[in-house]
Amino acid sequence: MLERLTSYLDSIRARDPAPRSRWEILLYPGVLAVGLHRAAHWLFEGELCFLARFINHFARLLTGIDIHPGAVIGRHLFIDHGFVVIGETAVIGDNVTIYQCVTLGGTNPANGIGGKRHPTLLDNVIVGSGAQILGPIVVGSRARIGANAVVTDDVPEGATMVGVKARSTLVAAETWQREFIPYGTPCKERCEPCEPAEQGIQRLAELETELTALKQRVAALSGEAVSAEAGDAKPAASRKRSRS
Repeated sequence: MLERLTSYLDSIRARDPAPRSRWEILLYPGVLAVGLHRAAHWLFEGELCFLARFINHFARLLTGIDIHPGAVIGRHLFIDHGFVVIGETAVIGDNVTIYQCVTLGGTNPANGIGGKRHPTLLDNVIVGSGAQILGPIVVGSRARIGANAVVTDDVPEGATMVGVKARSTLVAAETWQREFIPYGTPCKERCEPCEPAEQGIQRLAELETELTALKQRVAALSGEAVSAEAGDAKPAASRKRSRS
């Protein structure tokens, strides 16, 4: 038991540079929430649903993290900060990282039909802050869900999903091979878009060319308008002189 706890705390320390010791990690809301969920899930499987729910609500009050007792969670789940919601039929694999304000939610809760309603996250998935993963979909191993993405379809292994509705974006091979990407978003420090740099540069050049052409067209139209006004002014002046 002690060895498993030590391994769990070390796995969190490898993903978070903030803690100075294992003792500090024990106070993390995500660690407390996952620990209490283990007890609640054990009671839930034993059909002691009221006690399981009681622990669930106590954990939510204490940590701001709501994990349904029925959710199945693998080893070394790291929930970094609170306000995370994990639904009843969610399944989470090993070494998954979830940041704040994430929802693993179900679809069509109003129809009263049970069964698999929540997502399955396979091993080594990273879910960025504010992401919403909805429905009985599968997020493949080593996939990254960018901040505030809304995912409603299956995610291939190793894919990086961004946007609303989330779309897959290409990343460099060396980025994909990294063991851990904070917030699941492989943007560079200069906050460039999560797309190949060559495409961004090419698109920028195209926009600058279009802008130059539009400026030239506006200048030409302005010149034609000035010439037309000057041409109208000359006959009017001639008519005044003839009258006089």
